[in-house]
Amino acid sequence: MIKLQVIGNLGKDCVTNNVNGKTVMNFTVAHTERFRDAQGNQKDKTIWVDCAYWSDRTGIAPYLRKGTQVYVEGNPEIRTFTKQDGTYGASLTLRVVSIQLLGGRPEGGTGGGDYSGGSNQYSAPAQRSSAPTSSGGSGFNEPVDDLPF
Repeated sequence: MIKLQVIGNLGKDCVTNNVNGKTVMNFTVAHTERFRDAQGNQKDKTIWVDCAYWSDRTGIAPYLRKGTQVYVEGNPEIRTFTKQDGTYGASLTLRVVSIQLLGGRPEGGTGGGDYSGGSNQYSAPAQRSSAPTSSGGSGFNEPVDDLPF
């Protein structure tokens, strides 16, 4: 078994389709790595991963918007094809097993939920609140919770 884990940003909004009576959510994730070449110039290398999430639970689809940072995990496949000019090409595809929202869109928004194919449940991000402390201006805020321990 080969497992692929990708952290990146969605390149476009998720599209939900029905194929032979089954629901699939299709989206692309871009992962960019920065490195320096032999001359010391900083370069970027972006790898695009086409993702297919086969599930009847489509509650996460509205949150899969262009620019959202996600973590996806699943089984990779390499698809080869012939381009219009006659040359060969290849694309990396991922059959998603689980997905986790890591961040909101660049304009703002929230993220942090988890949607796993194993449990088939989406868990919303936990609400966090903080109250100022009277620690003499240290600038440290502790999370407030109602638990007695």
